[in-house]
Amino acid sequence: MRIPSLLLVASATVALTGFSADWPGVHGPNGDGSSPESIPKSWPAGGPKVLWKVPSSKGFSSFVVGGGRAWTLELREVEGAPQEVLVARNADTGADLWVRTLGSVKYDGGGDSGTNDNKGGDGPRSTPTLDGDRVYVTSAKLVVSCIDAKSGDVLWQHDLMKEFSGRNITWQNAASPVVEGDLVLVAGGGAGESLIAFHKKDGKVAWKAFDETMTHATPTPATLQGQRQVIFFLKSGLLSVEPKTGKELWRFAFPFRTSTAASPVVDGDLVYCSAGYGVGAGACRVSRTGDAWKVEPVYRFEGNNPLANHWSTPVLQDGHLYGMFQFKEYGSGPVKCVDIRTGKVLWDQAGFGPGQVIRVNGGILALGDAGQLVLIEPTPSGSHELARAQVLEGKCWTTPAISKGRVYARSTKEAVCLEFGK
Repeated sequence: MRIPSLLLVASATVALTGFSADWPGVHGPNGDGSSPESIPKSWPAGGPKVLWKVPSSKGFSSFVVGGGRAWTLELREVEGAPQEVLVARNADTGADLWVRTLGSVKYDGGGDSGTNDNKGGDGPRSTPTLDGDRVYVTSAKLVVSCIDAKSGDVLWQHDLMKEFSGRNITWQNAASPVVEGDLVLVAGGGAGESLIAFHKKDGKVAWKAFDETMTHATPTPATLQGQRQVIFFLKSGLLSVEPKTGKELWRFAFPFRTSTAASPVVDGDLVYCSAGYGVGAGACRVSRTGDAWKVEPVYRFEGNNPLANHWSTPVLQDGHLYGMFQFKEYGSGPVKCVDIRTGKVLWDQAGFGPGQVIRVNGGILALGDAGQLVLIEPTPSGSHELARAQVLEGKCWTTPAISKGRVYARSTKEAVCLEFGK
């Protein structure tokens, strides 16, 4: 098993004592896009304080943050070839601490779409996952790596294509690995091993199962009917498994066309899912009697309106979804408020495009595709914008991260850290 060379290791300037994963995955500490941290509801006229802003080259990987560091994937020129790299930055300065190569990669232009003045920047789509003193990452070519968060050393690695008869997809992998307990769960293997759980410490296989084809969607960990589970959004639809054993709990058939990229959203016994390319959205109700699981459809909307999620995963607040419900409405797509129980759109506000949202204490933080950061009041009574600032140049198809009063965000050109204070 070949371990890629470490290109650059700078001296560690940030101690990892008391290491804490403040924003450990693409969907935050709870796996649902939420954080208990607060953001002021009014911002200075020039926007929040810019702690640092640095170049960040290409791609749609978001930041994970913890222990004074921030990690993301970028596309950089290394030894004359485009390489997918994992970058560790000093969270206080934005400076590179180390850069780990993940392999040469060529993208087919699927991520070069956008408005006429905001195209280009295709690159890595997956976001790392932080767990304690380790970072887990799945590359575009389905190489799963466990990397020491402090040094950048590779601790273990598996090539799903070579070792598990892997089946990659158009535009290559965009899903992030999910750490659940002592295991790391991924999709991408072949028949009989399309879903795989690795022991997070040594990389040994805990279980592998199923004959499924992956999508671009990151799995959702959740507790339904008292059972901890991980919900994969596959080409066949939703498949829920028991994390420790890989046992199938329930399924919900849902169509696939071209790409499915938004993660499922759970509200009690209800699970919402959506995709672009004319597929639309739907929800199912999950019940349980003993060991028997039952899944019933609740609603289904076909087409690109009103509820298609191209790749933006909505967040949940008090029974309502807030997110960017649109398909290829670059620069103009709306943020909407949707009753998750009925699928009814309660309001929409145009002008965001296919960006991403997270939920903070007291608000919905939306990053539009042109780099505008907007705080929205989470109320079903109507759209109420609380604050807005232009924070980035370049195309932003990434998810903002919040940690200790700071928001970390990036585009296809640059990365920024904004300090709001506690």
